[in-house]
Amino acid sequence: MNPIAANRIEVDLEASREDGSPAEGSKSLLEFKSTEIGVWEIEPGVAHDIEIDEVFVVLYGRATVTFADGTPPMELVPGSVVRLFDGQHTEWVVHERLRKVYIA
Repeated sequence: MNPIAANRIEVDLEASREDGSPAEGSKSLLEFKSTEIGVWEIEPGVAHDIEIDEVFVVLYGRATVTFADGTPPMELVPGSVVRLFDGQHTEWVVHERLRKVYIA
């Protein structure tokens, strides 16, 4: 099996929401029991989400994530490692196309 370079995997982006959210897409790399590891990418813009339990590492891009529960905002840059919790309401302001590797 050949190695997988997460920064070079092709991810198809789709504008999946009617609220004007930026196009986004993901590609699953591995599923093991109830855990998935994959790549997610989003274009610049503003998106709102209700999170799942997840840990991710930003490969490239830049964004600001704010939380409805008052958790301090996070500035995401390459190398950021983040833990999100199921049910958190977030707003993502994506300044530069962002790609992350996630474990969910």
